[in-house]
Amino acid sequence: MRRRLLTLAGFASGALVGTAVYRRMFGGGKERLDVYFDDGSFVTFAPASPEGARLIPLAHQVLAAARKA
Repeated sequence: MRRRLLTLAGFASGALVGTAVYRRMFGGGKERLDVYFDDGSFVTFAPASPEGARLIPLAHQVLAAARKA
């Protein structure tokens, strides 16, 4: 019984650590711009896209101005 509990706890801990590592390597921290519309839809622009390359610097300026206010 005790061995099963330790095995289960080890598996759960490993799954959590694996998920955190996967998110850090492949998904977390990547910059993107989400533009939301009144109808509830949205579009995501990555920095590599032409729209993203143009809009993301503008979004940085908007955020900097909002933080100063």
